[in-house]
Amino acid sequence: MTWTITAGTWTITVEPYDSPAAAALWRAYYTEVSDRWYLLHEGRRTDPGELEREIAANSGADLAPPSGCLLVGRYDGTPAGTAGVRLLDADTAELTRVFVLPERRGRGGAPLLVAAAEEAARTLGARRIVLDTRGDLVEARALYARLGYTETAPHNTDRYAEHWFAKELGPAAAVS
Repeated sequence: MTWTITAGTWTITVEPYDSPAAAALWRAYYTEVSDRWYLLHEGRRTDPGELEREIAANSGADLAPPSGCLLVGRYDGTPAGTAGVRLLDADTAELTRVFVLPERRGRGGAPLLVAAAEEAARTLGARRIVLDTRGDLVEARALYARLGYTETAPHNTDRYAEHWFAKELGPAAAVS
């Protein structure tokens, strides 16, 4: 799957999950969400050794073709965000790793990344997309609701999942 979406100063492309840009954004994403969880529940940041183990253990290989993809959003040419999609079954894709660097938030990147991920899911054959998130990630929950996702019953047993969302996908659009 190869395509590019350009909207203003954002360009979103499919990229290997282990590219240097994707790896750096994964580290930033995981550090932020892990630190938020530990600060909320234990009053401390993530232990550096644990952070390294978890980043290595969750490489993103499941976001590789033919059943997944990782999208990298660049703001003015600089890597600034990601969104991943992986097929759970023939009709259902999962949205994951939606992230925009803090200094690029509020500039329209997250909705563009989610829209690109939805298009990628359609291209993979999905008719429905699901995701999970945590209660403390209120910005994410608000984004998904604003983009037409509805809260559903759990679709997984992930330790950190507290809210589950789904959206029916329409037919694929032409992407250049």
